Amino acid sequence: MTPSSLPSRAGTAVDDLVTAVLTASRVLVGVAADSLAGTETTVTLAQFRMLAVLDGNGETEVSRLAEALRVSSSSALRMVDRMLAAGLVTRHEDPANRRAMVIGLSRSGAEVVWRVTDRRRAAIARIVRQMPTDRRAELIEALNAFADAAGEPRDAGAAAFGW
Repeated sequence: MTPSSLPSRAGTAVDDLVTAVLTASRVLVGVAADSLAGTETTVTLAQFRMLAVLDGNGETEVSRLAEALRVSSSSALRMVDRMLAAGLVTRHEDPANRRAMVIGLSRSGAEVVWRVTDRRRAAIARIVRQMPTDRRAELIEALNAFADAAGEPRDAGAAAFGW
């Protein structure tokens, strides 16, 4: 079934809002992809998300990292192994629980997070400057409400959850 063959829902407030958010998400995904393309290190969007979570949360056990990423522990561990090989994360045994491994962000990983986040902030700033000034406060309010509804924590720092 193609989008054009789906039943029409045009005209409802929720559908109009969903369409607007989908359109904005395409813009933001493009900004995210472009910001990653400029790094010397080849990092996927999912890998960058892991680095950003580590940047925001600090060292964490693999199981908690997997939970934050909403992936299985085995998927998180495979991603950690790739990031270890690239020198972007660190891994050591948890002194309190010898069976658990603690993952952290290496200096190189932190530099990737900050460079990519800076590129994203600059790209988003260019877009925002194209908006009418009198509409910006509305956008802040709407985006904060959207993030709150999704349970997303507010940006605590420049790179917190900057994926």
